[in-house]
Amino acid sequence: MKRKLIFAAALMAATVLSGAASAKTFVYCSEGSPEGFDPGLYTAGTTFDAAAHTVYNRLLEFKPGTTEAIPGLAESWEISDDGLQYTFKLRPGVKFQTTEFFTPTRDLNADDVVFSYERQLKADHPWNKYVPGTAWEYFNGMGFPDLIASVEKVDDLTVKFTLKQKEAPFLANVAMPFASIMSKEYADKLEADGKMNQLNQMPLGTGPFAFVAYQQDAAIRYKAHPDYWNGKQKIDDLVFAITTDAAVRYQKLKAGECHLMPYPNAADVEAMKADPALTVMEQEGLNVAYLAYNTTQAPFDKVEVRKALNMAINKQAIVDSVFQGQATPAKNPIPPTMWSYNDAIEDDKYDPEAAKKMLEDAGVSGLSMKVWAMPVARPYMLNARRAAELIQSDFDKIGVKVEIVSYEWAEYLDRSKAKDRDGAVILGWTGDNGDPDNFLHTLLGCDAVGGNNRAQWCNEEFDKLVVQAKTTSDQAERTKLYEEAQVVFKREAPWATLDHSLSVVPMRKEVQGFVQSPLGDFAFDGVDLAE
Repeated sequence: MKRKLIFAAALMAATVLSGAASAKTFVYCSEGSPEGFDPGLYTAGTTFDAAAHTVYNRLLEFKPGTTEAIPGLAESWEISDDGLQYTFKLRPGVKFQTTEFFTPTRDLNADDVVFSYERQLKADHPWNKYVPGTAWEYFNGMGFPDLIASVEKVDDLTVKFTLKQKEAPFLANVAMPFASIMSKEYADKLEADGKMNQLNQMPLGTGPFAFVAYQQDAAIRYKAHPDYWNGKQKIDDLVFAITTDAAVRYQKLKAGECHLMPYPNAADVEAMKADPALTVMEQEGLNVAYLAYNTTQAPFDKVEVRKALNMAINKQAIVDSVFQGQATPAKNPIPPTMWSYNDAIEDDKYDPEAAKKMLEDAGVSGLSMKVWAMPVARPYMLNARRAAELIQSDFDKIGVKVEIVSYEWAEYLDRSKAKDRDGAVILGWTGDNGDPDNFLHTLLGCDAVGGNNRAQWCNEEFDKLVVQAKTTSDQAERTKLYEEAQVVFKREAPWATLDHSLSVVPMRKEVQGFVQSPLGDFAFDGVDLAE
C-alpha cells in the first residue's frame, strides 16, 4: 500500500502541476513537510495545515477570518450554571470520508468524540502511546489532563465534558487543531489489524478534503469529500507542493505552477504587489518570535545572564534585515493586537556595554553557547538563519561566542523540547484561538515544560497568575492577571522577545474565496478558481 501511495503521489506531481488533469485542481506551495497527520501529536502550523484544516473537523470551528468559535461538528452546546459541565449536541448525518484504505459503515457519533479525547487524557488508553517517542504536547501543555474529569457519551449525538475547575477559554480550546475528531471505527480496524501507526500516516476524518497520497518532502494530494456536511468543495483536487525555499515558491507562483504560497521573502513583497497576475493579502499577525534560553542549565539559570544577553540583541536590526520593516520589535510574549497586552512594560534597552558589565558582575566570562536556527520560514521568523547570524554578531561584541546549529524541521521541534537542551532556541508562535492563555500558559506555564515551554521555565509566581486567569470568566479580572504575568515574565527574562510580524499572503488573481486567518492557518474550504 505504501509503495502504491508513493507512486500515486509521484504521478500526481508529474501530471497535475502541468495541468494535464481535467478536474479543477488547486496547488498550494507549502513551506515544509508535516511531522505526521495526527493533529493531536503536534503543535506546528505546517502540520495543522496539512492535516487538521484539510482532513478533520472539531466540535467547534473558528469563523473564517476571525477568532470567534462557531458550531462545527457540534451544532449546539450548553454550559452548567457552575461552569463545570459542557454538553455538546452533535450534528446528525455527518459522514466520514471514504478512501482507498477504509470505507466507513456509520456516521459520526459520540463514540468518536470520546475516543478522540480519551486517547489523550488517559495514560492507560491503548492509543495513548501509539507513536513511540511522542506525547500529546498541546493537550498536556494546556493542562487538559488536570482540567478534564471525564468525557461521557450521553447518547449517540450527545457528549458531556465534566471539568475539575472553571476554564474560561474552554470553548475556544476545543476549536483548536489538536482537538480534531477522529474516526473510532477506523482506529478500531487499524488496532485489530496491528497497523495503529497508519492513523498518523493515512488520516481519515470528516473534513472538506480526503487524503489521497503523500510523497515525503515533495507533495501531498487530497480530493474533495463528496459528502462533506458543509457542502462539497468547488475544488476537486487539492495539492500541497512542498517547496521549502521562499524564492522558489515565488517563481512557481509567477509561473502559475501554484496558486498560493505562504511566507514570502520580505524583499519580494513589493514586486508581488506590482505584478498584475497576483493578489497580495496583508494583516497584523497574531504572533511572536523569541529566543528561548534553557533556564535549567548554567549559566542561563541566572536571570542576570539572561537579562545581559537580551540587552545585547539589536532587535531593530533583525526587523530591518529579515523583514524589511514588515515587523516590529517585541517586548512582551503576546502581540500588541491581543487583549491584555501590557503596553506599560519597558523593553530591555539595546546596550552592549551595560550587557558586558552585567555578565562580568554575574561572574560569567568566556561564555560559548549554541543558538538554534529554524530550517523553515514561519510567519513570525522568515529567516532564522539570518536572525541567528545577527545575534551571533551581537553576542560577539560582549565576549560571548555563538555556534549556530539547525536540524530538519520535525527533528528541530522534537530536539528543542528536551529538558537538557543546550543553548538558546529561536522559535515563535502564532495564536491558535485568540486568547492570551494560548500564549502565556501554553508557552510559559509549568504544565508545558518539556513541551511547548522551550525555556523549561517554571516560575511559581507567573504560573499562579496565568492559571488563576484561566479559571475566571470576568475579562477585566483576567486582563489584570495577564498584565501582572507579563511584568513577571519581563523581570525574569526566560526569552529574548524578538518580533511581531505582518502576515503576508500572495496568490494568483484567479483565486477566489480564500480568507486570511488571524491565526495563521492556511485552510482551503470555500476556495475556488475563476475559469
